[in-house]
Amino acid sequence: MNVVEDIYKELDKLNDGPLDIPEETLQNFGLAMTQVIKEWSQPKVRDNKFYLRMSNIGRPARRLWFDKQTEAENRRLEPSLFVKFLYGHLLEEVILFLVRMSGHKVTDEQKEIDIEGIKGHMDCKIDGTVVDVKSASNFSFSKFKKGLLREDDPFGYIAQLSAYEEAEQSTDAGFLVINKETGELCLHQPDELDKPNVKNHIRELKKKLDLDTPPDLCYSPIPEGKAGNMRIAKNCMYCPYKKECFKDSNNGKGLRAFRYAKGLTYFTEVKNEPKVDEVYEW
Repeated sequence: MNVVEDIYKELDKLNDGPLDIPEETLQNFGLAMTQVIKEWSQPKVRDNKFYLRMSNIGRPARRLWFDKQTEAENRRLEPSLFVKFLYGHLLEEVILFLVRMSGHKVTDEQKEIDIEGIKGHMDCKIDGTVVDVKSASNFSFSKFKKGLLREDDPFGYIAQLSAYEEAEQSTDAGFLVINKETGELCLHQPDELDKPNVKNHIRELKKKLDLDTPPDLCYSPIPEGKAGNMRIAKNCMYCPYKKECFKDSNNGKGLRAFRYAKGLTYFTEVKNEPKVDEVYEW
């Protein structure tokens, strides 16, 4: 599918003059943007109850287990997150506008699917191919562009895409991604070997979430330097459960945090004291 190349070819015409965009395309784009703002400004009531959904089935089981255990907590979102959600949705509509403008057909927008009792809504199909539309930071965009998502997929995007593909009994599904910082686009279609058997994955995940104790660590500690010290992995840094998750580290004392120039680093094992300040309240 040459959708990115076709979009770029169409946009290159702006170097020579105005684009000839059909009036119907413009009107439909305006309606889509209006609908995004309406839905964003009228969110469904959040009840804090944990449940599996297509957007989280690819997350590590241990993280989901802790989410389930703390479902009763009242979690208010930061106002800045609502801004982030809004421009993310708006950017996705911009991408689909560009897709249509370049002559490709968009269908099945927000079509509901059901796999093993878990419901979700796929973004769309482009020319009959299942596509998940994403907006990404420069760092995240590079993983899609270079085909490295399979090596670092903390949000479980590939499992989510695989579920949509399973529901539609299709192949060659992909991510159409925009770099929020540069405007660059890419289409990443994961290899079949990188996709899980999503039905089996969901069944196993449900079993793990019913355990009385948390499943195995999401990410193992990694060495920090050559002195024998060990720290939590990058994807654990901002996890709200890291204290509880690693409470047995450092011989039962729990995580130890040290303030480096790059920020806090959380150690699971300290054999040689770092030459920076330790932080006791965090």
